[in-house]
Amino acid sequence: MVSRLHNITVDCHDHEALGAFWAGVLGWPDDPENPNEPGDPEWYLPPPAGGPGLLFIPVPEGKTVKNRLHLDVTPQDRTRDEEVERLMVLGARLVDDHRKPDGTGWAVLADPEGNEFCVERSDAERVQQSE
Repeated sequence: MVSRLHNITVDCHDHEALGAFWAGVLGWPDDPENPNEPGDPEWYLPPPAGGPGLLFIPVPEGKTVKNRLHLDVTPQDRTRDEEVERLMVLGARLVDDHRKPDGTGWAVLADPEGNEFCVERSDAERVQQSE
């Protein structure tokens, strides 16, 4: 027997705000049968196509060191650089820039509570690079 990944849980101060940020990043809507409501003790984003969901849980302590685990996102309908700009408008900040002049590489961003994540090239950009 093996296990399957059910949720990725994020400890945070403001689970409602961070859940709303990640809903905007991923475009994942609330569960219509159990929508997130102000005052809920947790904030859950179910994946639209199966797989693990994102669960945001409030904790009293703050983030103090670099993440040991982070998410990588790939834009679906825009370039990596356009996605970086969009996410910064949503509240992310650029932490480290590994983008190269030839179009390869990635950008490390932090969400509003400082959790790092990477923005990689879109599938279309990867195909263009290989041609």
